[in-house]
Amino acid sequence: MEWKWFKSFLLCVAVVSLASISSAQEVVKIGVLAKDGPAKALSQWKSTGDYLTANVTGVQFEVVPLDFKDVNPAVKEGTVDFFLVNSSMFVETKVKYGAVAVATMVNSRQGKPLKAFGGVVIATVGNDQINNLNDLKGKSFMAVSKSSFGGWQMAYKEILDAGIDPFSDFSKLEFGGKHENVVLAVLNGAVDAGTVRTDTLERMAASGSIFLDDFKVIGKQSHPEFPFLCSTALYPEWPLARISSTPVQLSDKVVEALMKLKPEDQAAKDAKVVGWSASLDYGPVEELQKKLKIGAYAN
Repeated sequence: MEWKWFKSFLLCVAVVSLASISSAQEVVKIGVLAKDGPAKALSQWKSTGDYLTANVTGVQFEVVPLDFKDVNPAVKEGTVDFFLVNSSMFVETKVKYGAVAVATMVNSRQGKPLKAFGGVVIATVGNDQINNLNDLKGKSFMAVSKSSFGGWQMAYKEILDAGIDPFSDFSKLEFGGKHENVVLAVLNGAVDAGTVRTDTLERMAASGSIFLDDFKVIGKQSHPEFPFLCSTALYPEWPLARISSTPVQLSDKVVEALMKLKPEDQAAKDAKVVGWSASLDYGPVEELQKKLKIGAYAN
């Protein structure tokens, strides 16, 4: 009886000790832009949080999906410690709230490791009225959303540089909400032309939902070693950033762990990334915002 009692006592001590260790872990929140909804964001990034929990001692990482409208308040109020958003949204938080990029995503697109991306302007191959950016004047046009960096803002700059104000010179300007919606709207003749993030066309063609030969690229640009159809300059991929109050020592540990992520790790597979690199220069993104008077420079 005494031995049974002693074993029960040891079990209770072990349970209490484990609970104490668990409660002693610091909880660190990573906000992730849920551009396709919170469920998709969690399925894509939760394993990255698990990977960091396993590789940064004493810290438990929690992934928090953020809607577009929730990003700025989360950074401003400090309800997240780190966050992952598109490059343009990051620049706005940098200028307004002192956020700091700590790493840049190395994306995996059609089997290619890429640190940069662009936008592509498209029309159907049979549309003889649109062959260059100047031809867009007086035509109907669709983009993804005003906050979409690759699906609107990049092309917006190129169009403006061509001497066209899309808000006054297009016969109609719409936003389709998703990249696929824009491609199909152009294909079906709902609009004359549109713009999406680079690799969208190739990805949809690979899935069998479109044929690349049905489209032509307007204002085509070529970039060495960049494998996708493109109409714009290239800009750095999404950054992982820390809010201004997140300790640099913690940030360094997170970056160190991310740099060791391998393409075959589950976190990389779920996120569809090859890995992470040191933070790239987001100055060109800030210059774009100044030019377009959007984001941090809207006023």
